[in-house]
Amino acid sequence: MYARSVGFTILGVRGRLVVVEAHIGRGLPSLTLTGLPGAAVNDARDRIRPAVESSELEWPLRRIVVNLSPGNVRKDGPGLDLPIAVAVLAASSQIPRPALARYAFVGEVSLRGDVVATPGVLSVAIAAKRADLAGVVVPAANAVEASLVDGLRIVPAETVRDVVGFLRGSWSPPAVSTPACDERPSVAVDFAEVRGQAHARRALEVAAAGGHNVLLIGSPGAGKTMLARRLATILPSLSRAEALEVTQLHSVAGSLEDGLLASRPFRAPHHSVSMAALLGGGSGYVRPGEVSLAHHGVLFLDEFTEFRRDAVESLRQPLEDGRIVVARMVGQVEFPARFTLVAAANPCPCGFEGDQRRHCRCAPNRVEAYRHKLSGPLLDRIDLRLVVPRLTERELLEQAPGEPSASIRARVEEARDRQRRRYAAFGVSSNGQLPGPAARREALLASGAQAMLASAVESLSLTGRGFDRALKVARTVADLAGSDRIEADHVAEALSYRIDL
Repeated sequence: MYARSVGFTILGVRGRLVVVEAHIGRGLPSLTLTGLPGAAVNDARDRIRPAVESSELEWPLRRIVVNLSPGNVRKDGPGLDLPIAVAVLAASSQIPRPALARYAFVGEVSLRGDVVATPGVLSVAIAAKRADLAGVVVPAANAVEASLVDGLRIVPAETVRDVVGFLRGSWSPPAVSTPACDERPSVAVDFAEVRGQAHARRALEVAAAGGHNVLLIGSPGAGKTMLARRLATILPSLSRAEALEVTQLHSVAGSLEDGLLASRPFRAPHHSVSMAALLGGGSGYVRPGEVSLAHHGVLFLDEFTEFRRDAVESLRQPLEDGRIVVARMVGQVEFPARFTLVAAANPCPCGFEGDQRRHCRCAPNRVEAYRHKLSGPLLDRIDLRLVVPRLTERELLEQAPGEPSASIRARVEEARDRQRRRYAAFGVSSNGQLPGPAARREALLASGAQAMLASAVESLSLTGRGFDRALKVARTVADLAGSDRIEADHVAEALSYRIDL
């Protein structure tokens, strides 16, 4: 007796179709899984039989072989429990086999027969749509995220009995309604609350307008964290495609609560974070790390010099390419990771070098060693590097609010719109994403701006990458000014954001 069902395994952020074949033959009662099952899939052998029996269905007391095809792809995660159970029940003639042809199945099952919430259901729904399936049977707890995929029937199941009833035609699943986008910010913060710091506020506006990375250097209490937490409030709104990408990553990570994530993510891992948590990984089921969960948003690394050096240096790839590749023995897994980095650090170990009110107690050699924690190649990938000074007494006591985030965001969105139109042929949406050669071709430098940049190559010892990044920042400053050409004052402002550490 033979039957087959369709399931999916998650590879990175994508769903990969898996054909689940079940054969019931002669021999001692057993369940054998073949086709490179991972640890969580192998555990299904001990979960599925109690789940079926608890659902008042019959478990075949014969030799059962389940093959997961293709056999050269490792299958991880508990989402294959349900398609395995369905294939076995169809092979034992308890549900009609033709009913399995047009639906995919995903979900972990409990010992009492419940269909449990499972990470990555949105990726499964997207892959099922691409595979031209009619629908997907999902845990009821994941039905809302699956419904974000248009043109696909979603069948929310609470139990294995619900699934069997649906396939037999004796149970009608409830309708699933897609909720409206929740665009409320996760934290109620606004740039209007920031006092003083005009130079830093302007730098973050430039960073938001062009998708540039920022390093803030300043004494404790200068306002670095306060500024960084407000960057997400001036970034342009997510497009529908970007929101789906962000939601998909959080679904795979198992951190999605409900519905479409329509606000830019803001991630702020502690400096003790592990490599796997920062970059992605884990044993068996590879999950996205903080750099991917910040995709299309902000990654804030406070106390930047306290992070592990190997972890910080590993940021070079996502900063350059907008993706992270996690290598494992069974192969490579790729996650998108195009974020705006905001790093914050003290100027020295005690934090008060250059402070007008506190005396620095660090020996020169300690300061030098502290600054060498950040390598030149890494700093070269950070477009804006600036000092955040301590607030004056007048600024601290100032009662008038600063410019609100909504006003700044309007200028940012106008500048981004100019960039989208300009770079439509390149497939990028901001100056920060533009490859170096293309940035030089599209620069439209005025003669004075060209001379100033040429002089900066010598005076600031700019590398080729540093030159390109300074040019792209100048292009963003010009976009904020509504100028088609880069003028000398635009270059001067861009170079003012490149302090030498």
